[in-house]
Amino acid sequence: MSTFKTFIKLVLDSYDLEDNTQRVINQLQNNIANSFSPLTSKTQNDNNVLSNVALTVGTNTINHGLGTNLQGYYIVRQRAKASIYDTQDSNKSPNLTLLLVSDTAVSVDLIVF
Repeated sequence: MSTFKTFIKLVLDSYDLEDNTQRVINQLQNNIANSFSPLTSKTQNDNNVLSNVALTVGTNTINHGLGTNLQGYYIVRQRAKASIYDTQDSNKSPNLTLLLVSDTAVSVDLIVF
């Protein structure tokens, strides 16, 4: 799972730098924080890759390992022809599992977020 660390601003003492230099550094730090905030807050940045998940015919319960409610998933590799859909709306443990229904036995790779 990839996780971005929070941007931490440097605390400047006013007696260490000239007023103009301190103002420029503070503005630069604010601009960096404002620029990266939309990127680091996206749920797709916190994801897990699940490789070679074996699906059987019917409902399959897959532990996604996110530690929070599943927001979505992508099937990034499917090793045979199959119709696959989820039943997350009826999942009693969305913070732990993904429910996928398959019409045939198939192995897939998933990205869950």
